[in-house]
Amino acid sequence: MRKKLLAIAAVGLMASATMTACDDSGDSGDASSGGGTTSGGNGKARVGVILPDTKSSNRWRDEDPKYLKAAFDAAKVPVEIVNAEGDRAKFVQTGERMVNDGVKVLIIANLDSESGKTVLDKAREKKIPTIDYDRLTLNGNANYYVSFNNVEVGELQGYGLTKCLAAKNVKNPLIAQLNGSPSDNNATLFKDGYESVLNEKYNSAEYTNGPAQWVPDWDNDEAGKIFEQMLRQTPQISGVLAANDGIGNAVIKVLRKYKRSGTVPVTGQDATLEGLQNILTGEQCMTVYKAVKNEATNAARVAIDLFKGVDPKVTETIKDPESAGYVPYIPLKPQAITITNLNVVLEDDYIDQAELCKGKYLALCQQHKIGEFADDESENGTN
Repeated sequence: MRKKLLAIAAVGLMASATMTACDDSGDSGDASSGGGTTSGGNGKARVGVILPDTKSSNRWRDEDPKYLKAAFDAAKVPVEIVNAEGDRAKFVQTGERMVNDGVKVLIIANLDSESGKTVLDKAREKKIPTIDYDRLTLNGNANYYVSFNNVEVGELQGYGLTKCLAAKNVKNPLIAQLNGSPSDNNATLFKDGYESVLNEKYNSAEYTNGPAQWVPDWDNDEAGKIFEQMLRQTPQISGVLAANDGIGNAVIKVLRKYKRSGTVPVTGQDATLEGLQNILTGEQCMTVYKAVKNEATNAARVAIDLFKGVDPKVTETIKDPESAGYVPYIPLKPQAITITNLNVVLEDDYIDQAELCKGKYLALCQQHKIGEFADDESENGTN
C-alpha cells in the first residue's frame, strides 16, 4: 500500500487553498483561502505547515491558517501553509517539496498515518524537526505533538448526550453512533471516550446500543446517507452520537426530512458556526470547543524555537500505540458547549457574533442572551 501511495504521489499538484511566505525579512505573506497552486519556497528558510482538508471541518479553512499565520507573523518567522484538500498524494508531494526546498521545521496535520509517516520519514532523512499537529501520526515518530486530550473530547460528547436525553426525559433510548474517519487516530480516541460513557449505560440496560458506523474521511455527504439508512432500518433511534459538527449537521438534515429534528438529541464537536446555530435552534444538543488559537499558538511556539535553534520546553509525553515510542506532547483541554455557555466561544473571538446571530438566528440570540444580548436585561430592565 505504501508503494502504491508513493507512486500516486508523482501526480501533479492539484489546486488548493494555500498560504505562502518566503521572504527572509520575516514578512510571512498574505493569507489566501481561494484556489491556486503553492508558489513554493524558492529554497528560502521557513516553517512548513500542511493541513489536511477543508471538508471534514471548517476550522482547517478558517481558523487554523489564521491563527498559525498570526503567531508566526508576530515572531517574524517566515511560514508556508498549504492545505492538501483531502488528497493523500498531494499531501505527500507537498511534504516532499517542502523538505527539499528550504523548510527548517515541518508541521503536519495528517490525513492518515500512512501518508503522514511518509512525509515525516522524508523530513527525518533531511534532519528536519517535525511536529504532529492535532492528529498523532501512528508510527510516525514526530519530534513533537500538540493536540487536545482527544479521549476527553469523546467523554464530553458522551456525557453531553446523556444530559440531553435526561433533559428530554427519554426512557431507554436507542443510540445511533456515527464515528469519524477510520483513518484518523483522533476519531478512534473520540470513540474510546464516548463509548466509555455509553457502555456504562448499555451494561446497566438504561440505554439500547443501536447502529454504529464509521464515516470515511469525515465526509458529511456520506454521513447523511449512512444515517438515513440507519433511520429507515431502525426508526426508533432516539439519540445520535455524531463525532463532529459536520456529521451532526448531516444527521440533522435527515431528521428534518423525517420531521424529527429537535426531538432526537444530536452531539457534535469543533464549535463550528453551523454547529452553534443548530444549538440555537435546539436541533443539536451540544458541541465541544477546542480553542484552536491556543493549539495553533502552542504549535507555533515549538516551531519558532526549533527554527531559531532553541530546544522547546515540553514536559509531557504520549505513547504511540503502534511504535510504543514516546513523543513529547503538549496536551490542551477541551470544553463542552451547550446553549447555557455558548458565549464562551464568542468571548474567545472564535466565532463572530454578527455571523452567528444573523437572519433567523437573531431572535434566538436575543432569547438565549447570546453575545451583546447577554447584557440586555441588566441595561434595559426586564424584557
